[in-house]
Amino acid sequence: MKRSVAVIRRGVVRRGVVRRVVLAGVSVALAAGCTAQAAGTGGAGGAGGGSARPPAKASAPAAPGAASSRAPSPAPSGSSPAADGKPGARVLMDDGDENEKVRELQARLRQLGVFDRAPTGFYGTMTAASVKGFQKKQGLPRTGTVDGTTWERLLAASRKPTADELKPSTTNVLDAPAPACLTGRVLCVSKESRTLAWMIDGKVVSSMDVRFGSENTPTREGTFRVGWKAREWTSTLYHTPMPYAMFFSGGQAVHYSADFAARGYAGASHGCVNVRDRAKLAALFDQVRVGDKVVVHW
Repeated sequence: MKRSVAVIRRGVVRRGVVRRVVLAGVSVALAAGCTAQAAGTGGAGGAGGGSARPPAKASAPAAPGAASSRAPSPAPSGSSPAADGKPGARVLMDDGDENEKVRELQARLRQLGVFDRAPTGFYGTMTAASVKGFQKKQGLPRTGTVDGTTWERLLAASRKPTADELKPSTTNVLDAPAPACLTGRVLCVSKESRTLAWMIDGKVVSSMDVRFGSENTPTREGTFRVGWKAREWTSTLYHTPMPYAMFFSGGQAVHYSADFAARGYAGASHGCVNVRDRAKLAALFDQVRVGDKVVVHW
């Protein structure tokens, strides 16, 4: 009888030990599951910040002050005041732009004496330098690009340009035309005044600034004829664009030059007659016929 009681007691003890072991294991499993959930939730909600959310109620209570020390989640990209609230951050006009807004910009800068040439509508290095000059006078960052603040200051400091200010006949003053220019339909090109005058029967219809070749590649002088025209053309020798090309002497032509529009007389052509006002040359291109006279003179 005593032996049977002892066996029963040992069995009860063993079952108690097993129960405690099982309960301990369940507690560990529950604790591990809460930790994984908190890490996973925090990873999703704190992207970029690496902070986890507070643990769920089922887990152990957080230490006092833990919530206040948690790093806040970062604001969504592009929503910060520095990105959206900074006035004049968006660039309106920049290097390489070519449109009527740029032409107005140049005309207004010219009114203020910081742009010393006729507007061309092309935003190049000379325009950027003028914008920097204006920004310096206004106490603005000298970026050379036109943002909202720069444009607003320019509008306040200048007046609306007139038609003649937007598209003056030429920056350079026309000189007396060569005798060969006084009859018929003629592209009269003067190296002395650096101008091209489109003349019909001795009257000037339109005029524009031009640039010539360097000493190594001079523009030929004399009386020629327009041999052929190409609205879009790329030089086969120099691989540079030659829009609105009107060829008059071999590979030499009157054509628009983005480099002339950007750098002015700081550069030179490879012998062609460069025009920097694209809009005016486009209009001229439509008027000139193959066979019309071209006179290049001093």
